[in-house]
Amino acid sequence: MSSQLFSPLTLRGVTLANRIAVAPMCQYSANDGVVGDWHLMHLGNFAVSGAGLVIAEATGVEARGRISPGCPGLWTDEQEEAWARVLHFCGDYGNTVMGIQLAHAGRKASSQAPWLGGKPMSPDEGGWASIGPSTTPFGEGWQSPKAMDRDDMDAVTAAFVSSTERSARLGFDFMELHGAHGYLMSSFLSPLANDRNDDYGGTLENRMRFPLEVVAAVREVWPEDKPLCMRISGTDWLEEGWTEDDSVAFALAAKDLGLDILHLSSGGNTMFRPPVGPGEPGYQLPSAEKVRREAGLPTIGVGYINDPQFAEDVIASGKCDMVAMARGMLYNPRFPLHAAEALGVDVDYVNQYARAKPELWPNAFAERREAG
Repeated sequence: MSSQLFSPLTLRGVTLANRIAVAPMCQYSANDGVVGDWHLMHLGNFAVSGAGLVIAEATGVEARGRISPGCPGLWTDEQEEAWARVLHFCGDYGNTVMGIQLAHAGRKASSQAPWLGGKPMSPDEGGWASIGPSTTPFGEGWQSPKAMDRDDMDAVTAAFVSSTERSARLGFDFMELHGAHGYLMSSFLSPLANDRNDDYGGTLENRMRFPLEVVAAVREVWPEDKPLCMRISGTDWLEEGWTEDDSVAFALAAKDLGLDILHLSSGGNTMFRPPVGPGEPGYQLPSAEKVRREAGLPTIGVGYINDPQFAEDVIASGKCDMVAMARGMLYNPRFPLHAAEALGVDVDYVNQYARAKPELWPNAFAERREAG
């Protein structure tokens, strides 16, 4: 059986073996931005999962850009050395392309880990001052960020460039910029968070200006043969917020700057939750499909995608070019291998796991095959 889900995808000089990506997932387990054993286990696990792409979690480009004290960073030599250990492990034993997501949390920085409540942290609790497009706080109880001036924008852009250079030196083959979920670049894009009255606020063109400056600066130093991706919120789910039409406009502008693929999630600039049923499969795919069709830019689609046939149909019908999974991969880290078996596709296993291939494991799936 031929499968579109398990067909290769080439972006610049990098070929992904299939269309399944492991989405970035915050682990809140770093120490002063330094990744450790947990990250080696977590990412190493996915490196042998059979996925075509694994994207490491949101990694701060500066200390104030972390979501929480436990979030990783890539602005010091010590952090770079720690990432090298994790990436070398994944490269030595895995069979997937490894990517990293560079991020700045903006006005949503300085918060607790979710299992500690996820609340904003005061200076007495070890919190720090945040920055954003405006002084508008994310929500009740959150600090009012400093409205960024030109010096702040230059400093953050330089931090993205520096972390990009470190990522290239480390050997990551895929770069994703985090512009979704209400974090810094997302908050510039959305009129729900950006009420500036200068060249970086007001009109759509102005609100896109700073994120596009970051895209251009990163593309300039990221290797020419490696793909650049950005994750944005396809919609704020509110009429007065960021819309899917806005996402198309951003995609067209970013494409001209050398962006290769757009990863579309949604929401995050307010506490508002999307008007969809709990766990509705593919509820965020319309944004990815619209951008792909109207901007001519490849897209990654997300949203409770955890069924092999559904994922196959999504790719085969042209809704997006890749599907990304987060919680589904946490629950089933071998989803790509299981999906291949369900779709009748032969895929490569890492040597240490090769004997687990269904055809080499007599009668392991006999009952299911007889039932089918």
